[in-house]
Amino acid sequence: MELAVTMAKRKSKGSYVISTVAEMYEIHPQTLRLYEREGLLKPSRTEGNTRLYTDEDLERLEVILSLARELGVNISGIAIILQMRERMAEMQRQMQDFVNFVGTHVMSRTVPDAARGALVPIRRVPVTPLASASSSSSIRERKR
Repeated sequence: MELAVTMAKRKSKGSYVISTVAEMYEIHPQTLRLYEREGLLKPSRTEGNTRLYTDEDLERLEVILSLARELGVNISGIAIILQMRERMAEMQRQMQDFVNFVGTHVMSRTVPDAARGALVPIRRVPVTPLASASSSSSIRERKR
């Protein structure tokens, strides 16, 4: 069964037991247990120690199955890819926090009109005018 069809099957929010998840994704329950042992999935547990898979767990499982079935990635490769995805998500979150900080703290400061929007203040340095064209031509004539 295709993953898109499986995703369409699960419409309600909630928790799913291992047999239901295995049937939904057409995999053996031992495969789910293996993914848990390898640290790829971390379902919650009831007081009776029954595994409960949340919608987030199922989304992660879909990524795992896509990597394994469609791309032929082995379990070690899947673990590395999932770790990289988590790091990238964390870096994106940190970058968004930084952009928000800059937007609220740095850009809200009052700056002169000429430098509006600049992150670094602009210093005005007095510029001395160059010699006029006639005086520069006379300088050239003297050098000859």
